[in-house]
Amino acid sequence: MFEYEIDRMNHAQLVREAAARRLSREAAASTNRKPRPAHRAAEEPTDDDSGPALFTRAA
Repeated sequence: MFEYEIDRMNHAQLVREAAARRLSREAAASTNRKPRPAHRAAEEPTDDDSGPALFTRAA
């Protein structure tokens, strides 16, 4: 019985997460904006030559 209750709690959590994602997509669509991606890509390095020179050495 205990495993069944854990499974039901996990199912309920997944249903809540799906509803929250659906709501956020609907809100983004209503404002005519694109939904943000689930994860953001790492920022691309810049082409300037000021890379490591900006950081000081740790004590």
